[in-house]
Amino acid sequence: MSKLSPVKRTTFLGFQPPAVGDEEVEAVAETLRSGWLTTGPRAEELEQRFAAYLEADHVVAVGSGTAAMHLVLVALGIGPGDEVITSPITWPATANVIVHVGATPVFADVRDSDLNIDPACVAELVTERTKAILPVHLAGQSCDLDPLWVLGLPVVEDAAHAVESSYRGRKIGGLSDATCFSLYATKNVTAGEGGLVATNRADLAEGVRDLCLTRRGDGSVYDVGVPGYKANLSDVLAAIALVQLEKVDRHRAIRERHVAAYDAAVAELDGIEPLARDPRDTHAYHLYVVRIDPERAGATRDEYQSALAGENIGTSIHFLPVHRLSWYRERFPGRAPLPVAERAGAEVLSLPLSPAHSDADIQDAIAALQAVHARFT
Repeated sequence: MSKLSPVKRTTFLGFQPPAVGDEEVEAVAETLRSGWLTTGPRAEELEQRFAAYLEADHVVAVGSGTAAMHLVLVALGIGPGDEVITSPITWPATANVIVHVGATPVFADVRDSDLNIDPACVAELVTERTKAILPVHLAGQSCDLDPLWVLGLPVVEDAAHAVESSYRGRKIGGLSDATCFSLYATKNVTAGEGGLVATNRADLAEGVRDLCLTRRGDGSVYDVGVPGYKANLSDVLAAIALVQLEKVDRHRAIRERHVAAYDAAVAELDGIEPLARDPRDTHAYHLYVVRIDPERAGATRDEYQSALAGENIGTSIHFLPVHRLSWYRERFPGRAPLPVAERAGAEVLSLPLSPAHSDADIQDAIAALQAVHARFT
């Protein structure tokens, strides 16, 4: 890369713009011309190709990553009176789906290194009411699954950040009872909206398929075996995802290069550190999350975010602890504090990372971060 420029950007650098091109546009146009707008041959092809990519026996395409988690919990028979243990460092949807099935979310603290769920904390929270564990692979780093599996409970992975991830040499997707992916606009493989359920359990795959659409049948003859939901993926969106899947390795290589540039720069900034990445695993490089220590970095995370916005650099927060958000705080008062998650929630900041960014864009983000750090320290 060329020498970093101290000149402020004249245009705003979006945090995570989608990397779509003419191929996606043509795939949508071709689908529209085919006459298939709703679930059809392209959604089926997406399921087959993702199953091969994830090394899973079954993949079911659904309307969102949230729908994927929700339908799996329903298919597992989880409901009122049950508890599901999950991470507080996640998008609220991970906890929301537990509430949607009538169960109670139980938040386990996270590890300080990568902010993934701490298996030791999970083990302490298991009771006779615990019916599943819903861990998150944060930013693209797989969580520690082995100590979760030995607890003998169904494990449903939130892998919204982890399409390319592997755990100890095995692809995320066919390892636990079910693994749920997102095709949202910012994800490494995007359709704009959408989700996938990957599993090696035929019963779960069949259950999710039955729940995905209320009406099942051919032509005018149909039946309802279970009161399902409207959670199917359209062929229009599947067509976008199919093109994105073709680009997944190329896009990851761009992210990997940008992460290396960030790593080199952040290493020189006192009080700013990236989340840990385990060399035994394959990281998806979905997010570049740093933690900002206000004592050493000279300012709080919020002050850094505001200052970077002033430099025309967009950032985001992944994540505010779910158990401290108003709905959960008000309905589940008196819960034990989660000190690691709560401290991290005040420190995390995600820097721009997308294959749509050029090397120069990342240079601009680095230069702005260096300039802001110099002002604060």
